[in-house]
Amino acid sequence: MRVLGFGDNIVDRFVDRGIDYPGGNSVNVAVYARRLGLEAAYLGVFADDPLGRFLREAIADSGVAVDRCVVREGESGVSTLRVDAGDRVFLGWNGGGVTVREPLVLDSALLAYVSSFDLVHSSVYSGSEGELPKLAGLDTLTSFDLSSEEEFRTPDYLDRVCPHADLVLLSCSHLDEAATRDLLAQAVHRGAGLALATRGAEGAIAHDGRTTVAAPARPLDDETSVVDTMGCGDAFLAGFVVSLLRAGWTRAAPPDSRLLECALHAGADAAHDQCFTEAAFGHGRPGDRPAVSSMWTAIDEEK
Repeated sequence: MRVLGFGDNIVDRFVDRGIDYPGGNSVNVAVYARRLGLEAAYLGVFADDPLGRFLREAIADSGVAVDRCVVREGESGVSTLRVDAGDRVFLGWNGGGVTVREPLVLDSALLAYVSSFDLVHSSVYSGSEGELPKLAGLDTLTSFDLSSEEEFRTPDYLDRVCPHADLVLLSCSHLDEAATRDLLAQAVHRGAGLALATRGAEGAIAHDGRTTVAAPARPLDDETSVVDTMGCGDAFLAGFVVSLLRAGWTRAAPPDSRLLECALHAGADAAHDQCFTEAAFGHGRPGDRPAVSSMWTAIDEEK
């Protein structure tokens, strides 16, 4: 079985550590699927700067194929963040660089390549919305991360994405259970085959328009050993979809409630294990401290 990440790649710059790490929602899901034993690849745009080379090499070193990616002139995307008591706190980003500004357009050759995968995953940070109708025309399943921001919860945006997605993921740790279930119902009503909500310590809920299944988060035995929570939502999604794919999920064979429950537990296990990984998937290198000197000053002042 094969999983493809399509869209965003980015450098996660931890200003409190002074370390740059590879990341990006689409990249992470591919890396985590590979970690769970599936073949995986990433398809997207790398910048031609040193950070772009760093990203490409780190992803390839994780066992994820990058041979169909393109390199374009411009800067890499960089997000700045820090860790507070194990939780990652985003401080800002540069807009995603050339990866988002000039996203990959799928031609017939690339669509043939995508069709060789069982599932392709993308996100709101990928600039891939216009390519979703093309993906929906393939037998390959499509998943899409709708993140947590309100701008990606509007009826207009959901109508752009949901009709072309077999699975949408929504981060809902800021919502109560009733609001979460309502949002899942909206996503399915607007065309998604299956909607999944992660709620942090409150667990996760899956809904397909007929069945709603919930499962708890896997508790941490020793919270003091948590490295950071970077990538936990992406890890949950990877565990969830890998479980369903191994159980035979296709568009013609949607999962029943038993398989959904098993997949929720598999996602919880993957998210749990991710808490003990540095950043998204390690591969850190010393960051460019002068580029974030003002941020370092702010942190030093807080201390």
